[in-house]
Amino acid sequence: MSNEQEKPMGTLVKAEGVTTKPGHESMALMAIIERAATDPAFDVDKLQALLAVKERWEAGEAKKAYVAALNAFKADAPELTKNKHVKFGATEYDHATLDHVSLAIGKALSAHGLTHRWDIDHKDNAIIVSCVLTHVAGHSERVTMPPAAPDTSGSKNSIQALGSTITYLQRYSLLAATGMAVKGQDDDGNAAGGGIMPENMRMDFEAAIDSQVDAESLAALWKDIATACKTFPKDMNSYNILKSLVAAKGKELKAAGKGDK
Repeated sequence: MSNEQEKPMGTLVKAEGVTTKPGHESMALMAIIERAATDPAFDVDKLQALLAVKERWEAGEAKKAYVAALNAFKADAPELTKNKHVKFGATEYDHATLDHVSLAIGKALSAHGLTHRWDIDHKDNAIIVSCVLTHVAGHSERVTMPPAAPDTSGSKNSIQALGSTITYLQRYSLLAATGMAVKGQDDDGNAAGGGIMPENMRMDFEAAIDSQVDAESLAALWKDIATACKTFPKDMNSYNILKSLVAAKGKELKAAGKGDK
């Protein structure tokens, strides 16, 4: 996570019943600064040094408040459940939608003075999504997902392809930033018996396939996927889906002049 300061320090702020205000130490330092500012004999450089000390102090206090709030959130975090059933062809699974996850997490975060938002960037046919958590005291931290290409599967148009990838990255960046997981996201013990590949693993592989930019990297990724599939010998459905996606991606790269020579 990287740190950001997005709200003025040393001000009274409220959010969903949460109130923060400057500590006694900060207020005492501010009083010294105010007295110094009105003294014509006081050195300007010293005043600037005092201001810098105050900013560092308040930044540290804001970070402590952020950590305490996030810990409180995790101690009473909401249960996230899968709310949508998906079926196309032989593929069938359940997952939690972005709006479902965002609403549940957002409401719980706000009770502790925390909010979330996303920063989205699109460059060189790669989408970059960061989830930013901010506390009312001003401290922010972010989690950035690895770049991914637009999801062109299922005959999506260009806008739909962008939206699909952005939604996917938003959901997983929010889960990562808050340390949350959807109930039943893992394979519920099927992996130990060679059962079904976990949904999140297959979706990660699908996103990785979409993000490949040349045939060599795609071939290396397929080796990793094939090795992983061997641990789920009963799940030929996931194997066939991933194999088909790799083949389609290979054709796409070849058509773009980035395939095998």
